[in-house]
Formats: sequence, structure tokens, C-alpha cells
Amino acid sequence: MDFGIGFISTNIMLPILDFFYGIVPSYGLAIIALTLVIRAAVSPLSAGQIRNMRKMRITQPLMKERQEEIQRRYKDDPEKLRAEMGKVMQEFGNPLAGCFPLLLQMPILFALFATLRGSPFTDILYTVDLQIFPKEQIELIQPEPFATKPQNIYVSDGVHYKIDAVVPAGKKLVVGEKTQVEFQTLEGKSIADMAAQYPDSNIQPRWEITKGEEKLHIDRDGTIEALSPGEVTVQGTIPGIAANKGFLFIEALGHVGAFDDDGTIHWDIFGMVVIFGISTYINQLLNGQSGGSGGQQQTLNKVLPILLSGMFLWFPLPAGVLMYIVIANIFQTCQTLILMREPLPENLQKILAEQEKAEKSKDRESLPFEQRKRSKKKTKTSG
Repeated sequence: MDFGIGFISTNIMLPILDFFYGIVPSYGLAIIALTLVIRAAVSPLSAGQIRNMRKMRITQPLMKERQEEIQRRYKDDPEKLRAEMGKVMQEFGNPLAGCFPLLLQMPILFALFATLRGSPFTDILYTVDLQIFPKEQIELIQPEPFATKPQNIYVSDGVHYKIDAVVPAGKKLVVGEKTQVEFQTLEGKSIADMAAQYPDSNIQPRWEITKGEEKLHIDRDGTIEALSPGEVTVQGTIPGIAANKGFLFIEALGHVGAFDDDGTIHWDIFGMVVIFGISTYINQLLNGQSGGSGGQQQTLNKVLPILLSGMFLWFPLPAGVLMYIVIANIFQTCQTLILMREPLPENLQKILAEQEKAEKSKDRESLPFEQRKRSKKKTKTSG
């Protein structure tokens, strides 16, 4: 169950992507345009989330104080306790209310993420698990054609089809049997025919046996021959037509990882990870401006950007997907900066003013101690 992510990706994301690519034939610019359009579309939801977060940062200390007082006062009266807690929630709002806008936009953002992780930006993998039986069991096997889950594949710029991997003889074979694993559209058109129709596109599939290599032989055209009994896994790959295309400072939109196995550093991806970390840090600082920002919050502001940036280094993503994440993060940071400048409602402004007054009072209380400490040092020096 994909919660409509596949539907959104196919019927919303890809048409938008094709539209912008048709205007400016650059997949990099198409990614930027698609990201900005989707982020702008969900901005009312994310704005509600930011406003609620800002509100809760201001009201949380007072809300917590009220809740603790109610728990002490009505600890022996559960019914009254629930009623009073409900009044507090009504007055200050539910902290979980900010999660609702996030939940609404998650399927859209996941669909955007899934779109950029697929064709044409990355190679698409198909996996077929086969079982090979001895010849003596041929009478027990009923051939049933098998097809994998179809995936959306770009066969040329702006042209894409739902394509699956089909095994006419089914997933159960006998030793000596030959068949072919072939990529087809849902209408039955082979990928070989489409390669001939779009000769400028590199859509030649690749085949690899990832399990049971000694039990099966496979040719470049997908023809397989069962050699010995056992379980076999065949993996087919259709190259993404834009996977090796660059954009600005990005060498290849489909390249994965800032580091190669030989130690080579891809500075384009490394740079995007750094930009992501900086924008995340700024976003954390903006979110911590309203209300008290204690030691734990300050520590989180420093640690979270490092953790998230490190995640993209150790669990790498294709460069095109990382570019989307960086752009979306910068968009979110700009939106947060704008919303943090909004005037607060009168009741929240009053609470914030009282909090700032209390913090200044604490600072003044520490001054006499510091003065006495300095005066003692002067007395010892004069003596």
C-alpha cells in the first residue's frame, strides 16, 4: 500500500516535470521548477505547522506550569482533572495540532521524492525470483506467465511508459528449459521495439544473476536457460536517460554518494550536503527564537544539522534527489524566516514579554554576587 504516492507521482509530478522540461530542455531546471511548485502548493500547510510550533514554544512553559498545578490540585478527582486539562488545551492549544498539516503534506512530498528517485534520473531495477526443478518433475509444473510490478520508465525525453518484466513460462522452470525475460509495456510493446523507435535514447537493458549463478545462464537479450535445480534471482536494469546528465556544478544527476570506493571525493555532492547542513542550522536557530531557548535546545541546534548531513554521507542518495532536498530545505528556511517576523497575537505577545522580563530579573539577581566577588578580590589585592 503506497497511500496514493504512486498515483500522485504518475498523474501530478511527472506531467509537471514534462511541462517544465518542454519549456526549458534541462532536467536540472525541471527538478528545481517541480520542487518549487510543489513546495509552494503545500506552503499553507507548512506555514500552519511553523506558526503552531512558534506558538507552542512560547506557551509551553506556562502550559506545563498550569498542568502540574492542576495535577497536584485534583490528583484525587480524575473527572475534575480531565475537565481542567481540557480547559488548558482549549486555552493554549494542542501540541499535536502541528502534526496534522505535516501528515497532510507527507504523501505529496513522498511522491515528489519517489519521482526524483526513479526514471529518468536513476537506473531502474527489476528483480525476478525463479525456481528450477529436476526434469522428472516437469509434469507437476503448470506454466503461469509472470510479470513484475510495472514501473514508470522514460524511453526518451518527455516520453515514458509503464513497463514490467515478463517471464512467459512463469517463475518455475525445469532443467534444460529455455525462456526469455522481456521488458514490455502494459500494452505488450517490447522495449526492443521502443529502442528502435527512439534510437537516440540509451534504453538497452542489462541482465545480471545475483543469486544461483551456477544454476542459470542468461544472454544479453534476456534469454535464460535452466542448468541445475535450485533458487535463482535475476536482476534486470533499465538505465535512466538523464542519470549521467550534469547540471551547473553537478557532474551527473544520477550519481550516488560523495565518496567512491577508491576514495575519490565528489565535491558537487559534498557541497550540497554542506549547504543542506548550513540551511538546517539556520532553520533550527529561527525555530528557537520564539520562547525560551535553553541549553538542550541550543545543543539540538548544533547537533541535528551534523547528524542529518552525516546521514546523507553514510546513506547516500542520487545527486538529483539531494538537489531537491537542498532546494526544499532552503525554501523551508526562507518561509520560516518570513513567518518568524509576523506580529504575534496580543495574548502571545503578553506571555512572551513576561518571559523576557523574568529572564532579565534572573540576570539582575546574579549581579550582586558578581560584585561581591570582585570586591573581595580587590580587598585581597590591597592587603
